[in-house]
Amino acid sequence: MIDKKKVTSEEAVLIGIVTQNQNEEKAQEYLDELEFLTLTAGGKAVKRFVQKLENPNPKTFIGTGKLDEVKEFMELKGIETAIFDDELSAAQLRNIEKVLECKVLDRTNLILDIFAKRAQTSYARTQVELAQCQYLLPRLTRLWTHLERQKGGIGMRGPGETEIETDRRIIRDKITLLKKKLKAIDKQMAVQRKNRGKMVRVALVGYTNVGKSTLMNAVGKSNVFAENKLFATLDTTVRKVVIKNIPFLLTDTVGFIRKLPTQLIESFKSTLDEVREADLLLHVVDISHPNFEDHIASVNKILDEIKSADKPVIMVFNKIDAFTHETIAEDDLVTAKTKAHYTLEDWKKTWMNKMENNCLFISALHKDNFEEFRKKVFEEVKKIHITRFPYNDFLYEEYEEEN
Repeated sequence: MIDKKKVTSEEAVLIGIVTQNQNEEKAQEYLDELEFLTLTAGGKAVKRFVQKLENPNPKTFIGTGKLDEVKEFMELKGIETAIFDDELSAAQLRNIEKVLECKVLDRTNLILDIFAKRAQTSYARTQVELAQCQYLLPRLTRLWTHLERQKGGIGMRGPGETEIETDRRIIRDKITLLKKKLKAIDKQMAVQRKNRGKMVRVALVGYTNVGKSTLMNAVGKSNVFAENKLFATLDTTVRKVVIKNIPFLLTDTVGFIRKLPTQLIESFKSTLDEVREADLLLHVVDISHPNFEDHIASVNKILDEIKSADKPVIMVFNKIDAFTHETIAEDDLVTAKTKAHYTLEDWKKTWMNKMENNCLFISALHKDNFEEFRKKVFEEVKKIHITRFPYNDFLYEEYEEEN
């Protein structure tokens, strides 16, 4: 008989800081996201440590006293992984590892690990590998702490390179090779985009885990992998969609996240080119998330960085089936109404009302308000289509809801 292996999640502690620029509420929110990232990577967050600091400690990120407290807890519980919510420098990583004597990861490393796990195609794997090499290069020193340093002095001078220098050279060569490989794939993808002709291109953008792939499956009748985890989709998927008699191309793109590593923006250039070359953006938002407004701001910031902020946008507020709000009792005269108490109708009367009817409230999973969504997309695509093919306007028909 073969014994069944019991699969256990790798246990970890999460570490964050409260600073002048990041209050306690924001720090906890980031740690919630870090916990979800840890779960997606196959780990389990056991405890959180948060410290108030004016600025991160340049040597150990958090104070030495707090670091000793973390070490004591980890030794007591037998935990061997510590995950920090911000990107750590090479020196900080080395100093923290000396104290904790365990595996130390930061937010960037964790995201790169998830990307490596999720990458399916050769192209996505190449992009992730490039980002990992760029992240690893300045941090190589910590990998060789178990080796003796090459000593100087009489009889020790002369040509040659240390193990660490050899490794740096190998990684630099690999980065050059991967960049050449990506350049060749970029050309190939540019040709593919060119061959699509003048068809209207619509791209799904949004924060990670807002339901873009589920929406893609519902609209395009395709079978894109969708899961309730962060970064379920890394590979760009393009499908031809026809609403009434107007065809267009619908693209599902990688989700964005706050504190997105700069290495990923650079290595995922071609994936983001799909957004740059789109004629219309469908900005999908998870309205059931309590901090969806911050998510919108993060996505808009990245769209601005890749010079795509001026494109026509339809805001698609997804997951209305999961939306809940807090209530105030009728006899409660003390509690003040906040955004947490807003109903969907209340939200529609806020800044969303100023978006010239470019806001939609749907459930991609249950297809709630789906005809309204299809009609709006049809109208916007039709506007672009008419300017591109002005002599075919006799082919266009008005969208009428099917019975």
